[in-house]
Parts: sequence; structure tokens; C-alpha cells
Amino acid sequence: MQKLNVLFEDNHIIVVEKIVNVPSQADKTGDVDMLSIIKDYLKVKYNKPGNVYLGLVHRLDRPVGGVMVFAKTSKAAARLSEQVRVKEFEKKYLVVVNGKMEQSKGEFEDFLLKNEKKNMSRVVPEGTKNSKYANLEYEVLKYDEEINLSVVRVHLHTGRHHQIRVQFSSRDHSIYGDQKYGGRGHGKPIALWAYSLSFVHPISGERMEFRVLPEFCGSWRILESVSGL
Repeated sequence: MQKLNVLFEDNHIIVVEKIVNVPSQADKTGDVDMLSIIKDYLKVKYNKPGNVYLGLVHRLDRPVGGVMVFAKTSKAAARLSEQVRVKEFEKKYLVVVNGKMEQSKGEFEDFLLKNEKKNMSRVVPEGTKNSKYANLEYEVLKYDEEINLSVVRVHLHTGRHHQIRVQFSSRDHSIYGDQKYGGRGHGKPIALWAYSLSFVHPISGERMEFRVLPEFCGSWRILESVSGL
């Protein structure tokens, strides 16, 4: 069984660190996925026979690591899913992008269109058929002139397909290690990390927040001198 970093667990939810390059749920590759890993963990921990219930509430792209919450009951799953729908989930990411941002903080608003065959999205004019509104806020935490890379904190307001990757690359600030959207760092892991997740506990009603940082290695070494995370 793959090692799992559990940040919080009770009878209703389990919060974990998603493993880089592991899909959130089973896909056509047949590779091991987070849903299966957590189900196996629960089965062993509680000695449960048969199938274990686990509700997938939200997703992260396969190459992206960070905080995820899963529901251990159908009631918790329904209530968390409703929070996602009405945007009560607060999702914050860390990203290392190419170049220096023109502004230290700001907002991106676009309409994105997904290409199912290529599994990619692109920015299109408002009103384009099947396009979806995408919105995020960002704040630059550090710019390293020597390597021409910026560390940016992103507050995601809509969860569109490849949203952060597309919105930054469309402004010539592609993510380091993101070959799909023209990023530098060929062969390196994508420098996109879901570091903070906040939501209301589906049963107690308590507002909860969980944070986990990537290891300060590889492209994330730039984070070592960043404070306030």
C-alpha cells in the first residue's frame, strides 16, 4: 500500500496530501489513484470487509500535489459538494511561473474552451460556444531575477479544466515544468501545488483550514526565502 500523508480524519471526512503524478480517481491509464489508495488505507485501518465508501468531492490535475478532502459518508459528500457548487470552498495554490509579473497582485478573468481530444484548454472570446467563465486572484510572493522565475500565490474562484495553467500561459507566464502549455524546465515536475484548502465541516459546521507545502527541492527551492506561507 502506498504511503499516505493524512492531515485530518474523523468519522465524516479525511483530508490528505495528494501525491504528485497520481490521478485523483481511476482513469483510462489504469494507474493507481488517490481514491483507491485511501480506500485501501481505510480498509486496513478499520479492518473493513468488502467495499469501502469514499466520496470524491473535488479533483486536482494528475501532475499536481497538495491538499484534498474526501467524504467518508454520503451525507458528508452531499454537503461538501454543495459547498463546492456555491463556492464556499477556498482553494489556494502556489505556482512558479516564467518571467516577472507586471503587477504584484491582480485578477484574471477569461472564458476557457476545452479540447477533449487534446485534453487541453484555451482562452477564447466571451460568447464562444461551450466556453466557461474562469476567475482567479493572484499575488506575487517573490521574483528571482537571476533565474527569471516568480513565485505566485493563487486564490482560485472557479475550477475550470487546467485553469491556472491556461490563464498564466496565455499571458506569457507559463508554469515551470508544464510542457503541455509551453513551460520551461523540460522533464521537471510542474511547479503547481494546492497548498491551502478551507471549508465548513459538513456535520459540525466548523470552518476548517489545512495547509501543506511542497518539499523545498527542485523548482520549489525558490520558496525557501518566502515568508508568510
